[in-house]
Amino acid sequence: MTHTPSASTSASSSTAPDADGFPVHTVKLPLTPREFSPGGADSTPHTYGRIRLTPQTRVIGAHVDGLDAAAPLDAATRAELRQALLEWKVLFFRGQEMTVGQQREFAGVFGAPERDHPFLPDAGDPHVVQLAHDAQNPGTENIWHSDLTFSPQPPLGSVLRAVEVPAVGGDTLWADMAAAYDGLPDKVRRRIADLRAVHEIPQAPGDVGAARARLRPVEHPVVRTHPETGRQLLYVNRVFTSRIVGLSPEESRELLDFLTCQADHPEYQVRLHWEPGTVAVWDNRATQHYAVSDYFPDRRVMERVTLVGDRPA
Repeated sequence: MTHTPSASTSASSSTAPDADGFPVHTVKLPLTPREFSPGGADSTPHTYGRIRLTPQTRVIGAHVDGLDAAAPLDAATRAELRQALLEWKVLFFRGQEMTVGQQREFAGVFGAPERDHPFLPDAGDPHVVQLAHDAQNPGTENIWHSDLTFSPQPPLGSVLRAVEVPAVGGDTLWADMAAAYDGLPDKVRRRIADLRAVHEIPQAPGDVGAARARLRPVEHPVVRTHPETGRQLLYVNRVFTSRIVGLSPEESRELLDFLTCQADHPEYQVRLHWEPGTVAVWDNRATQHYAVSDYFPDRRVMERVTLVGDRPA
């Protein structure tokens, strides 16, 4: 998919693009109409015989209907769920009643559950963490990010279950970072093709700060290749990506600001309104997510299993 501003949608700025075509300073390149395909421009959608999918957008997000995720699943169903996750990046399951142990078992459909999160408390099982927010502990995940990219091997994905939801608010959004990469101008894609970026835990008090002291910064490619689909993905985020290697601080910040704001475009997003028993499974390699903190002072409790990933390449 190319991204070429037309005469009617030309960029506006006090400064022209640089020699490589990359927008500088306040340049804002508008989105232009394009065709979206869940698996890329040349991909044929998959068909499924064991599960029923209801896509939520053209590129990201699908409801899986009529499946009891707490029940034992046969090999064919498990394989289709894994394929659906690769195709749609995030899957939603409504009305699921499961224990912490059953959630861990269901997560095993998609990968090996990690244990012992670096700074989140567990939910009675070392593989399941709890995220609880209320008036005394407001939500802080309201920024676009991929989980734990400060790790040498960031997670493959996560399985998140709604335990207690507020009366209103508390939605989560996901952004498709393959579609975001596809939407970049050709010259920008060439410019970032071989760049690497530093990921680290930001400075913060309490358990987060203690984890920062233990874990050294790591480098990952700015554009990673998905190890299963082969698609190229924009792999920088606002929370954990601190700088781009080899650029001046000013150049690094300008480029990161432009690249991280690609997740902001609604064309790349899907939004979920949680209900008790809703489960979401997402591919952390291919997406970023944003937990909307608009429910203060109400209580919101979620439990999550994170899946072991690989080193980005």
